[in-house]
Amino acid sequence: MYSQPGCDPGRAVSRFDRRSFSGGERFTYIGGGSLGAKALGLARVAEIVRQKVAPPFHPEIEVDIPLLTVITTEAFDETIMRRPELFRASSGSLSDQEIASICQSVELPAQLVEDLRVFLTHIHAPLAIRSSSLLEDAMHEPFAGVYSTKLIPNNHSDIRDRLFDLLGAIKCVYASAFYENARQYLRATRHSCEEEKLAIIIQQAVGTSQNSRFYPHISGVARTYNFYPLGHSRPEDGVAHLALGFGKIIVEEGIAWSYSPACPQANPPYNAPGDLLRQSQRHFWSIDMSSRGMIQPANENEYLKKHPLSDAESDGTLRFIASTYSAADDRILVGVAGHGPRVLDFAYILKIGLIPLNALIRELLVACAEALGCAIELEFALAIPYPEASPTRFGLLQVRPMVVSQVRVDVSPEELAAGNVVVSSESALGNGVIDSIRDVVYIRQEAFDAAHSNSIMRELDALNRRLVSDGCRYVLIGFGRWGSSDPSAGIPVKFGQIAGARVIVESPFPGVGFMPSQGTHFFHNLTSFEILYFSTGGYGDQRIDWAWLAGQRAAGEAEFVRHVRLQSPLLIKVDGRTGRGVILR
Repeated sequence: MYSQPGCDPGRAVSRFDRRSFSGGERFTYIGGGSLGAKALGLARVAEIVRQKVAPPFHPEIEVDIPLLTVITTEAFDETIMRRPELFRASSGSLSDQEIASICQSVELPAQLVEDLRVFLTHIHAPLAIRSSSLLEDAMHEPFAGVYSTKLIPNNHSDIRDRLFDLLGAIKCVYASAFYENARQYLRATRHSCEEEKLAIIIQQAVGTSQNSRFYPHISGVARTYNFYPLGHSRPEDGVAHLALGFGKIIVEEGIAWSYSPACPQANPPYNAPGDLLRQSQRHFWSIDMSSRGMIQPANENEYLKKHPLSDAESDGTLRFIASTYSAADDRILVGVAGHGPRVLDFAYILKIGLIPLNALIRELLVACAEALGCAIELEFALAIPYPEASPTRFGLLQVRPMVVSQVRVDVSPEELAAGNVVVSSESALGNGVIDSIRDVVYIRQEAFDAAHSNSIMRELDALNRRLVSDGCRYVLIGFGRWGSSDPSAGIPVKFGQIAGARVIVESPFPGVGFMPSQGTHFFHNLTSFEILYFSTGGYGDQRIDWAWLAGQRAAGEAEFVRHVRLQSPLLIKVDGRTGRGVILR
C-alpha cells in the first residue's frame, strides 16, 4: 500500500498539472501529502480493473473508476490544522453548526483554488466530494459513513459559481472530521482529532439527467462474504444489494434488492408477492439540477432530493429494473408494461440477462479481493443509456476491506432452547465467544413506541458516553433496524452513539419484518469491529427473555432505556457457519 503520491502508485495516478490538464486524465492528485486510505485503495485496484476485468465485458459495459482528482492531506495541514479552535471541539464546546461555520471561513491555498478552477473548466458533470482520510478503510477501523459526502450539480453557467460550490463542498467534508459523530467514533477507536488528516476525492458522479434529476439507474454494494446466506447459497458466495438512484438509500437507509451473486435469479424469501412489494424500494435520491435556491455550502444534502418511484417512471428509468405487481392474480410480472405497483427486482438484468451485470460483479469481487488479499466490499453505480445501442457505464466507487473471523465456534440447536437463555437467534452475525460482559442496556419493552425513536436515540447516546468513559462494554437490546436513518424503521443511531456495545440485538417492530441490511455503512462498522449482532424473530418473542431482564436490579434507568449490571458475566456465542447465536446467563 502506498503512503505518499511520490511513492509512484502506478500508471493509474498522475500529478495534476493545470498547464496540460485536458479532462482526459482519469486519476490525478493535487498537493504533496498523502492520498488517504480510500483513494489509495482505488489506485491499487484501478489498473487491475482496466486490464483484467474491463476487457471481457467490452463493448456491452464500460467498466472504470470514474474520473477523479484527489486533494492530498497537504491542504488540510495548511488550513484546517492551523485553526486550533477546531481541536477544542473535542471538549464539546462547539456545536456542529459552529464547526461548519469556522471551516467555511477558511481560505484554501491560492494555488489549490486555481488548480480547481482549471479542473472545472474541463469537467461539467455533477461531482461527488468525499473524504479519503489517513484512518479510513483500515480493516478493523473503517470509519464507514463517519465523514460527509456532498454531491453538487456543477452545472451553473458561470464558473465562479461552480467553483464557489466546489470550495464550499470541500470545506463541508473537512468540517465533518470534527463533528460530534466523528469525535464519538474517534474516542471509541482510541484515536484523537489531532491524529486524523483528510484528503478529499473530487469525482464525477455516475448517472443520467432527466427532468432536472440526475441519478444512476443502479447503485450497488457487493461483498465477498454473506453473513446471512439464504436458501442454497453459502456465506462465501457473497451478497449484492441493488437500488435505483444514489446509494444513500442503501448505505444509510438499508433499502435495496438483495441477492446472492451465485443465485441471481432467486428472490428473497417472502410468504406472498404482496409481502415482497411491501419491502421493495418506494423512493429514490437524485441531484436536483434545477435553479439554485438559498446557497447552503455547509449542508451535506443541499442538492439531494427524494422522489417517489412515479418520477422515475416518467423519466423512463424503470424500464429495465422494475417489475409489476398484478393484484388480480397475486403475481409479479417482469417489466412495466402492465398496470399496478412497481417492484424494483432488476429482473430484466438478473433473470433475463439484459446486461451481464452479475457476471461483472463476481469478476470484480474476485479480482479486488485478490489485489487486497482479504475479503472486500465494493460500492458502484451504473448508467444504462438510451438508446440501448450505447454501452452501459459501470463506475467502481470504492473498495474497502472487511473482517471475516475464521475461529470455529459451535452452537447447537439444543443450546438455543436451554433454560438459561437470555437471547437466542438463528440469524446471528459474526463469529466468536465473549465471556466477560456483565452490562446489558435495553429498550424497555412496555415503554417502546416507534414514534419516540429519536428520544430513545438521545437516551442511548447519553448512556453510551458514560459507559465508554468508564471503559465498560455492554450488550445492547432493542427494536427495529439499528442504525437506520428512518426512525419509523428503527433507532436512527450513528455508530459512535452506541460504540461501547460489544453485542447488539434487534427484535422487529410489531407486525413488521425487515431483512437484515448488509449494505449500510453502519453494518460495515459492526463487522469490522467484530461486534456480534443478533436478529430475533417476532415482537416479544421468548428468544429474548424480557421478564428476566426486567427482574434484574437497574444500574441506571430513563424513560425508555434501562441499564442492568449483572453479578456474573454472560456467556455469548455466535457460530458464523450456521448463523446460530446464544446469550446465556
